[in-house]
Amino acid sequence: MEERVLGKTGRAVSVVGLGTWQLGADWGEVADADALVTLQAAAQAGVTFFDTADVYGDGRSERLIGRFLAARPGLRVTVATKMGRRVALDPALYTLASFRAWTDRSRANLGTGTLDLVQLHCPPDPVYALDAVYEALDTLVQQIVSS
Repeated sequence: MEERVLGKTGRAVSVVGLGTWQLGADWGEVADADALVTLQAAAQAGVTFFDTADVYGDGRSERLIGRFLAARPGLRVTVATKMGRRVALDPALYTLASFRAWTDRSRANLGTGTLDLVQLHCPPDPVYALDAVYEALDTLVQQIVSS
């Protein structure tokens, strides 16, 4: 599988990633065993980039990925998750406290102390113009890096 560097991270990831919305069972029932087989097939095909979100099955997709990776400690997979869709789309909710709570939940779901990549999940348009949002995200990253 061809790889490319992911942004400024220096991480090489597969050019084809696996989106895992379907594993959260939002599109119908997906048995845990079937979800794990899907993750395994992707890994065996050379996929090293999994995309998920805290809202996919209310965290189920993240938990399944965490379970899969915990059983394969040497497997090199970059997990991108997203936050901000489990609450009302109110710009006032995009705060450091919210970001901390949302990332803490994703870390627990994924069973990891650090997250590879976290993105805002389709925030309301006014969020993009709020300096406080970017400052809160920068603060969160600095707090995590220093801890």
